[in-house]
Amino acid sequence: MSLQAAIIGMGRWGRILVESVQNKNEAQAGAGIRFVAGSTGTPDKARDWAAAQGIRLHDTFEAALADPEVQAVVLATPHKLHARQVEAAAAAGKHVFVEKPFTLDKESAAAAVEACRKAGVVLALGHNRRFLPAVAELKEMLADGRLGTLLHVEGHFSGPGAAAYKPGMWRADRAESPLGGMGGMGIHMIDMMVNLAGPIAEVTVASTARVLTNGLDDTTAMLCRFASGATGTFATLAYAPRCWRVALYGSEGWAELTDHEHLVFRPREGETLVQDFPKVDIERAELEAFAAAVAGGATYPLPLDQAIHGVSVFETMIVSAASGGSHAVP
Repeated sequence: MSLQAAIIGMGRWGRILVESVQNKNEAQAGAGIRFVAGSTGTPDKARDWAAAQGIRLHDTFEAALADPEVQAVVLATPHKLHARQVEAAAAAGKHVFVEKPFTLDKESAAAAVEACRKAGVVLALGHNRRFLPAVAELKEMLADGRLGTLLHVEGHFSGPGAAAYKPGMWRADRAESPLGGMGGMGIHMIDMMVNLAGPIAEVTVASTARVLTNGLDDTTAMLCRFASGATGTFATLAYAPRCWRVALYGSEGWAELTDHEHLVFRPREGETLVQDFPKVDIERAELEAFAAAVAGGATYPLPLDQAIHGVSVFETMIVSAASGGSHAVP
């Protein structure tokens, strides 16, 4: 039987999550999760869509939590609400899938994790690139020695979305979108770097607005040192054309992944290898993994200590950008 879930937040991303699993044809059925209820801050805008998806529209988040049919909540809400909503869901005995950023500070992230642990509910964080087959291959290359000792990591995630943020939109609030593209895009690449190279120990960040005039930064760059001793660089641009890439440089070779499916590996000796991977619905994959974890299957593949660490890195990046100096990640 499918996990009965409520979608909290029915903006663009909430709808993408629902539609990745809802009302699919027989060949696509069987995600293990179905959305039966939900709430949103703009119910009049969502009423027709919710009805088409078979979702009962509740007036408030609290009412959705009180729905006896709801076993889990999926949070696609403003960042500053996540910590409180996760804790409330845990107190109600509901499993939780929360979109990134998990929270905006390490203390609240740790408290949310502890609330779910005490309540015995599954907590999953929506860093969907962990479900790319090409990322699994990168991890295998690190594990089997093809790259040798990891020396350096490069990450980049950019897109022009912030240009559309208007006054009154929650994403246009600098408190919700510190460091420009970090909340919407860059935090995904921080998780990717942690997933591949381990904890980040120190960061130095520069963030500025060169073309945007809506109060948000458009250019954010970071230099970091991993706990392993490897170094890393990262950039997220909130006004540039879309670009996504991650590259690993080791003593015996380098590997670069672009656009999720195209992987290039160049060893120290021998020929360059190019591998193309099939496209994957990574939103569906993460919700399937969440449902499977709730059902007692495999543990959701994002350890909660890494979820907390990712928030700590983000929080430290904000401090570094403000001070202009290097800061250790607590």
